[in-house]
Amino acid sequence: MSAAADGNLSGNPESGRRLVIFGCGYVGTAVALQAVARGLQVTALTRNISSAAVLREQGVATVIADLAGNEWHAMIPGGAEFALNCVSAGSSGLEGYRQSYIEGMQSITTWCRRQGTVGTLIYTSSTSVYPQGDGSEIEETSPTAGVGERGSLLLEAERLLQQGVGCCERWFILRIAGIYGPGRHHLLDQVRAGRVAGKGGHHLNLAHRDDIAAAIWRCFDAPGGIRNEVYNIADDGPARKSEVVEWLAAQIGLPVPGFSEMGSGRRPVTPDRVIVNRKIKRALGWRPRYPTFRDGYASLGLR
Repeated sequence: MSAAADGNLSGNPESGRRLVIFGCGYVGTAVALQAVARGLQVTALTRNISSAAVLREQGVATVIADLAGNEWHAMIPGGAEFALNCVSAGSSGLEGYRQSYIEGMQSITTWCRRQGTVGTLIYTSSTSVYPQGDGSEIEETSPTAGVGERGSLLLEAERLLQQGVGCCERWFILRIAGIYGPGRHHLLDQVRAGRVAGKGGHHLNLAHRDDIAAAIWRCFDAPGGIRNEVYNIADDGPARKSEVVEWLAAQIGLPVPGFSEMGSGRRPVTPDRVIVNRKIKRALGWRPRYPTFRDGYASLGLR
């Protein structure tokens, strides 16, 4: 473990408050750097040695460990005001999902009870917990029964947090749509390669990294009376994948590629549905900075 980070800003009202981030990858790193700028004391747990070195350079204390284990429990003091579980699966297989999401959440709740209750704990789940594939609008109350094995594991991790009495004063679960942003644009890479996974007629639900981070801060900063909620995080402009691909191809001056009609890697084709984000807008006033795929991809400097 590194020495404690000294990332506080003099005179900042956040000074001395603590944030612990579990699985400090793409989204977690963005939140960590924003937290340092706010003056929080930030500790990040990660499996990646290189990522840990980068984070330390930015004033983030780091612990290199597997979240599913318990050796890190004694390395991170409990009682933090804020905690964020944004771990990703160690592998695409079911065992990787089980270890990262279920065993990881079990480890976090155990740490909280042993080392000290967390104030606000946020878990970044996924819209893949919804099984619907008929093009319908999906709200947080939409049924999750019948979802596949990976989605079921994510739901179990959500349940562990929801039923984790004594681990935190309040929790939020963010079900996040397809993540993209600076340095992470798989669809654009597929367009450039000339072949796109999936089906063009299905809706593509996206969430820009910066909008996800903004939603996380809305939850951390929420009034005390708002607690224990599930929110969908997606932009305002779900479009059919064919529309997105045609627009991207035009922006970079390439022919429109074909669709494979199959999933990517071991993952099945993403079902056709429209993720609705109205609840977090009403409750917390969150608004995406990049409300459509055009806004988000344009910010990446496509040319």
